[in-house]
Amino acid sequence: AFPDRIAQRRSGDAPRYLLSNGRGARLPGDDTLAGQRFLVALDLEDGQEALIRRAVVISEPDLRDVLGHRIKAEQSAAWSPRTKQVEARDRERLGALALTDRVWKSAPPGVLGAALLEGIRQIGLGDLPWTDAAIALRARTRWARTADAGLPDLSDDALMETLETWLGDAASGMTRLEHVSRIDLHGRLLSLFDWPQRERLDALAPPNFMTPLGTKARIDYSGDAPALHIRLQELFGVTRHPTIGDGLPLVLHLLSPAQRPVQVTTDLPGFWTSSYADVRKDMRARYPKHPWPEDPATATPTRRASRKPSPKT
Repeated sequence: AFPDRIAQRRSGDAPRYLLSNGRGARLPGDDTLAGQRFLVALDLEDGQEALIRRAVVISEPDLRDVLGHRIKAEQSAAWSPRTKQVEARDRERLGALALTDRVWKSAPPGVLGAALLEGIRQIGLGDLPWTDAAIALRARTRWARTADAGLPDLSDDALMETLETWLGDAASGMTRLEHVSRIDLHGRLLSLFDWPQRERLDALAPPNFMTPLGTKARIDYSGDAPALHIRLQELFGVTRHPTIGDGLPLVLHLLSPAQRPVQVTTDLPGFWTSSYADVRKDMRARYPKHPWPEDPATATPTRRASRKPSPKT
């Protein structure tokens, strides 16, 4: 007669119950029914957590016999903010009550993956195990899109909207964020570009600068302008300021032999003819084993120290 008044005891020491209609209820601590798992609450006092004033005990077998037609099997997988993982459960429910609650061991991989994506939506993309390559690709694309908005959008908002497209199938069967480290996130993002778009990205925002020594130096796109951190001596002999795209000058962070910054410039030829003399004077004293030519614009680039210290005069 009271299918919505079935009460199931919650975990814990206090005699607190959940009703099949979803409401909370409680018994006085000294009530003789306080230890019973199932009750039928016949009389309740209104309140945020209703006080059970009158109840009778019902066993689970009787409950199943009388209300078996209302018991529904439920299998679900959902992200748990508490455990920070996907929890797959196999339950039998009577309204809001879980008569049985077991791990859903046979949950399909696609169901688990979809639940993980929902968790990522809740916590944001920042907690994903991004690799340096994936971070660099996103930064390059952000910059390139200032010149060509037709390139794929790899911003947080855009990636969140297209989560299933670039991450969905790869996350199949995964239940924790750390599992995503098995996925090549750089490759997944790069797959959003067709071949002409990849070529356009490389033209507008190349990943590296080829130094006069034939080595690749990574261009940093994380700031307000593309930057290159490079040892000053590797640019000896360069008479035109390095650029990318349609002639955009790189912000050069010129470094000492110890990889410490000595100058920031967007005009390398101007630096050779002006501030370099003061830098040379200071660097010769600090790093006498390295070459510091009077005319860097005609000198040979190097990464090595001289066999003999530079003369003081």
